[in-house]
Amino acid sequence: MPTTVRTAGLRSLKLMEYAALATIAVATGIAIIQEVLVMVERLEVRLADLLLLFIYLEVLAMVGVYLRSGQLPVRMPIYIAIVALARYLILDMKGMDFWQVVGVTLGVLLLAIAVLVIRYGHVRFPYEGYSADEPTDRRGG
Repeated sequence: MPTTVRTAGLRSLKLMEYAALATIAVATGIAIIQEVLVMVERLEVRLADLLLLFIYLEVLAMVGVYLRSGQLPVRMPIYIAIVALARYLILDMKGMDFWQVVGVTLGVLLLAIAVLVIRYGHVRFPYEGYSADEPTDRRGG
């Protein structure tokens, strides 16, 4: 009985996971369409628009990676944060004082260093293979 309950619980969680991923993918697709419509209406494409589209593209790529592997690489949200900070810097640089620009730039630098540290850790200390879908059998069988 406990195995059946556990299996049903895991299936329920997996269904909720897929529902959330579908919601994120659909919402991101709608956001992309809305942004393209704004550019068409303005008859102009700005760098900020392109960076926003790259953010949306990274979100879709993150959903795709999660669906394929069942795991979310920590680096992907960091990449999104870097692009978001770059977009913020581009859009608001004229209204920022020196220290705000330095702060955002240092944020980008710290995130880039974090990506390098994570990559180094993955190469130097690789994970042991495991499947997230298969529960471990602690009885040795």
